[in-house]
Parts: sequence; C-alpha cells; structure tokens
Amino acid sequence: MQGSSGDTCVGASPSAEPAKKAPLWAMTAFSFVSAATVVGSSSAATPLYRLYQESMHLTPLMITLVFAVYAISLLAALLTVGGLSDYVGRRPVILGGLIVNAVAMMLFSYAADVGDLILARAVQGLCVGASTTTLGAAILDSDRTRGPLLNSVSAFVGLMVGALGAGLLVTFAPDPFHLVYEVLFVITAVLIFLLWFMPETVSRKPGALASLWPNVRVPAQSRAALMLVTPANVASWALGGFYLSLMPTIVAVTMGVSAPWIGGIVVATLMLAGAVSVGVLRHLPARRLLIIGTTGLSIGVMVSLFGIQQHSTVLLFVGTTIAGIGFGSSFAGILSSLLPTAEAHQRAGLLATFYVISYLAFSLPALAAGVSVPFVGLATVAYVYGAVVILLAIISLVATLRGPASRQIASAR
Repeated sequence: MQGSSGDTCVGASPSAEPAKKAPLWAMTAFSFVSAATVVGSSSAATPLYRLYQESMHLTPLMITLVFAVYAISLLAALLTVGGLSDYVGRRPVILGGLIVNAVAMMLFSYAADVGDLILARAVQGLCVGASTTTLGAAILDSDRTRGPLLNSVSAFVGLMVGALGAGLLVTFAPDPFHLVYEVLFVITAVLIFLLWFMPETVSRKPGALASLWPNVRVPAQSRAALMLVTPANVASWALGGFYLSLMPTIVAVTMGVSAPWIGGIVVATLMLAGAVSVGVLRHLPARRLLIIGTTGLSIGVMVSLFGIQQHSTVLLFVGTTIAGIGFGSSFAGILSSLLPTAEAHQRAGLLATFYVISYLAFSLPALAAGVSVPFVGLATVAYVYGAVVILLAIISLVATLRGPASRQIASAR
C-alpha cells in the first residue's frame, strides 16, 4: 500500500466496501484522533486521584492498586485480542474498543468507592489494550509514509491532552467527578458515529481464534539487544507509571501545592516533551537515541527530585521536561534497536515480549511504591523510586557505550 489517499490498500476488497466511504487520509486522521482519545481517557483520571483520595478516603496504596489493575488488564487484552483485527478487519475491533471506552467513562462517572474505580480501570485497560494496536495498524494501512511517526507520538499526545484537559476541568469547571468523563463519553460517541464513514483497510481472513493465543518469544539474534535496552525500558515505563499514579499526590502533599491542575500539568509536561523528542529526533541512529534518552532520564529525574526536596515547582517542571525528552528518546531508540534484529515473522513475538516487560514496569514498581508509603513516607518513596530510575538509566547508558551488544545497536537505525 502506498501512503497517498488515492491508492487501494493491499489486502482490502474494494468491492466489499459500500459506496461513499471517506478517503484513506480520513481514516488516518480518524485513527490518530481515536488512539489519542482512548489513551487520553486513561490519563484523565490522574488529576482526579487526589480528589478521590480525599472524598473516598483512599490511601496511596489504593491509588496505585487502581492504576496497576489498569495496566495488567491492558496487557491481558494486548496479548490476546491485540492482533485480532488482522483477521476480522480493523473497523469491527475499533468499534468494540470505542464502545468499551464509552462504558468505562460511564463507570468512572458513577464511581462511588474504590471497588467502582477498580472496575472502571479494568474495563478501560481492556479498551486500550484492544484498541491501540488496531488503531496503530489502521494508521499504517492508510499512510505508510507518516504512519510510523503518528504511531510514535499518538500515545504521548493522548496522555498529555488527557491529563491537561482533566486538570483544567478539575480546577475551573463544576462537578469534575462527572464532567471529565461526560466530555470523553461524548467525544467517544462522536467517533463511533464517524467510524461508519471510514473505509476498511484490510480484508478478513481465517485464523481469528488462533490469533487469540499469546505469541511471546524472543528470537535468538535479538536477545543481546533486548538485554541491553531492558534497563532503559524499565526505567522509562516505571517513571511514566509513577507520574501517572502518584505525582499529583506528591505535588499536593509533599510540595504543599493545593491547586489540583498543577499535578495534571506536570504529567502533561512529561508526555509533551516525550512526543516532541520522538518527532524531532526520530531520524537519529538508535545508539544515539539511547544515549540521549538515558542521559535525559538521569538528569531529569535528578532535577525533579531536587525540585520536590526544595518545594520548587519550577525545578520540578524543568526536571520533568528533561526526563520527558529522555523518555521519548529512549522509547524511539529501544524500538529502533530491537525491531531490525528480528525477521518479519518474528516481530510480533518480540513486540509482545517488549510490551510484557514495559507494562509490568509501568504497573508493578508504582504498586510497590504505594505499598511502601505508609512505612517510609511519600517523600522518601519518591527519592528511592527516582534513585532506582537513575541507576537503571545509567546502567543502560554504560551498556550502550561499552557493552558487548553495543555494535549491534550501533548498526540499527
């Protein structure tokens, strides 16, 4: 398939498509907006965590448990139905994902206790896990030229807009517990309506049931590269999980900042810096991206921790920006390092392994942090967590510069 909107998709059946469907470029735009909306819906709860904590009397452990349930649910969906659209078509899976997202928004809107939040988060994880790979595939189907870039930044953009938008609604609009999710419900409903006019980009084929079995494996030639980038990968995703689960509470409790929108903007800053770095630096060699990423993570977290210790929101924002650049660069460098090491038929299993590691790093360290808060305090947890992220980033930096697999990484682009 070519990137222009006038071409016919490989594998698609033009005669099976009803007349008056939108052109392929519209499917690209629709899929990008849908991906950002689905992911943004997941970060919309972050600025509300502090309010949930006060109104429902939740501990930091409960907050991180709610977050961890989302990540585990997402991973389960990703590993089972993540490739289903290759067999049944993109549009049916996108429709299912958007409907589940609408259900999740309703559950959040009517949540009255921590059990309701856990249920809503679990449903939301299923939506994101099923939708993001399908929407990413639809973007690539409809625009091979810009598709890789759009896929790289869609999650960062969604997380940024979700956290920032919810933070502003929490601060300046009435009834944030309902309004945030009602807005997202309406946006999702509009996308469901627009989906009817979008073209299908692949034809159906047999094997749907077999595709539900998780395919998690690492090719022999990819193992050295995976070992080299895993510390940076864990550091990046663990940092993202920490920001999305506990950072608003740290800003409010440890730094004494009462405005709820500050926590949302801090999270949005991390994701915005990540998106910009992916877009600007994407053409650099994988090794250089990893060096920039691990260095940025180390320095950024150091500055952020100093800002927390000094109760300085300016330093926190500066550190978060630097860490976000490191996050985005590491993400781009890791994928650029890993994917070229696998043959085409091996990449699905390798990517599944990558996502297993990533989402476990996204959820389990944050959950461990929540468990530790009652024993050592929120500030100490932040410092120890940050120190571990810095250590992992430095280990990966040294391995990238001098490790035995560095030549393999240096040849990847």
